[in-house]
Amino acid sequence: MQIYRTPDDRFADVDGFGWEPSYVEVPDGDGATLRMAYVDAGPADGPVVLLLHGEPTWSFLYRHVIDELVAVGVRCVAVDLVGFGRSDKPLAAEDHSFARHVEWVRTVVFDHLDLTEATLVGQDWGGLIGLRLVAEHPERFARVVAANTGLPTGDHPMPEVWWMFRNAVARAEVLDVGRLVEAGCLRGMDPATRAAYDAPFPTEESKVGPRVMPTLLPTTPDDPATEANRAAWGVLRAWEKPFLVAFSDSDPITGPMAPVIRALVPGTQGLEHPVVANAGHFLQEDAGTELGRIVAGFVRG
Repeated sequence: MQIYRTPDDRFADVDGFGWEPSYVEVPDGDGATLRMAYVDAGPADGPVVLLLHGEPTWSFLYRHVIDELVAVGVRCVAVDLVGFGRSDKPLAAEDHSFARHVEWVRTVVFDHLDLTEATLVGQDWGGLIGLRLVAEHPERFARVVAANTGLPTGDHPMPEVWWMFRNAVARAEVLDVGRLVEAGCLRGMDPATRAAYDAPFPTEESKVGPRVMPTLLPTTPDDPATEANRAAWGVLRAWEKPFLVAFSDSDPITGPMAPVIRALVPGTQGLEHPVVANAGHFLQEDAGTELGRIVAGFVRG
């Protein structure tokens, strides 16, 4: 497997994300290894929150959430998915699969960090991967926060706006990652923040991850990930531990999933599920402080 490794100096001018990264080598699935990056912030003995980002962002997205959680004594582990952030970036689309991404994150958080009694906070692909981990290793998790995400099986059609996004990514001669993130926000984005989302991707060849992830989402019942996702829903439909649905009010892609999750997962019952106002798909960027306080209250409550 050929990889691209983003030079460290690309992250030198990123403001507001001062935690030093840690690295771990994980099996790449082809007999070699990949280097994955993560941030481990807050007290080592505090309750642990696993923060998983999605497409096309990296753990920088969670900086304001981390600030709020660390301030109340919560340990935060934020992983950069393979192909994103400071993690290695395979150069071939076929190197990526849903199953491989689940396994790569599992290796970091369970085999390497041995997280237990964790709270998952998953948004976008971070929710897809995270919910698979929750379903496949329920003993490792104490609670879940689903934020603008879902777990499709291909049994139901994806919304037209998602197909528009997928096609735009596929057809772009030059993929403008910062612009994609900004387009998923409502409150605007300053140039320095936009540059931080561009930082992991200095060349077009480094952008295979953002380009390929939409193609890994199950859109037909015979997709390679369908059976595993159906099995995960089987577990989630019996999940009675606390499960918070914290969506924004302005995400046309995942918004319809909020009532579905609340209806299907028993652990959502009896909880007050917040709706983050004036926030788009990337609610961590639009309202990170507010989301951080919601998660802090859920964990500490």
